[in-house]
Amino acid sequence: MLTAALDALAADGYGGLSLVAVARAAGTSKPALYRRWPTKQRLVLAALEHQVQAVEPPDTSCTMCDLAECLGLFVTAFEAMPPGVLAPLLADGQDGEDLREEFMTRLFDPPRDAVRLTLARARDRGDLRLDVDLGLTVDLLASFVCYRAMFGHAPTTPREIEAAVETILQGIAADYPALLARAQGEPVEVGPHELHAAHAPTR
Repeated sequence: MLTAALDALAADGYGGLSLVAVARAAGTSKPALYRRWPTKQRLVLAALEHQVQAVEPPDTSCTMCDLAECLGLFVTAFEAMPPGVLAPLLADGQDGEDLREEFMTRLFDPPRDAVRLTLARARDRGDLRLDVDLGLTVDLLASFVCYRAMFGHAPTTPREIEAAVETILQGIAADYPALLARAQGEPVEVGPHELHAAHAPTR
């Protein structure tokens, strides 16, 4: 049923989603569908959660690399959702505290928690200032992804993600040049990141 719901969302959008059509496509009845998901909103939440992969934060000891990969996971999570669904679903959630909490717990918190854990690891190994506000920093990074995903006015390419990470780190890093140098020396499969190379200290 969740696959049928995702197909319907992709074809008809959130506003055009028909539970009758979803039940028919899944080979079941509308009452059977309602027994598991009593509202359209909860069916859509379950379908989106099914579509989005579990977020496992990287841990390579390269703060710049790990944060860029974390935001990449965030972008992947949003891109896995059919377009035009997230904003109206979130708007519907404002009418009920339970639905809003479920939205946050099932769709928003997992990638956010991954970014927070990555930041905490970086702080604990001395890469970030000890007084850094982790919650605020997570929101600054996550808002970059969410804002662009919801409004679609600008891309979230790997280069844009790296630019966002570098912009934030220049304000919260204990020693930004040292982080940049470490990122340059990391043995990554695709070689040093393009932006890292562009900003590497001259010797």
